[in-house]
Amino acid sequence: MSGYAVIIEGDADSYSGYAPDLPGCVATGSTADEVAELMREAIALHIDSLRAHGDPVPEPSAAAATVVQVA
Repeated sequence: MSGYAVIIEGDADSYSGYAPDLPGCVATGSTADEVAELMREAIALHIDSLRAHGDPVPEPSAAAATVVQVA
């Protein structure tokens, strides 16, 4: 099973993350690592909630890549 892609944005001391395949599944924190851990927890809770309400759980389909352009 592949995992859900998570996008983490921010700088300095304010970061946020979201999972494109799970609308509404978000987290914020002081570091990118903190947001990554919070997103792991948020994804598990989000999926539990979908199941509890009888809603379908989307399969992971989004992909993310880091692309660096050097001038």
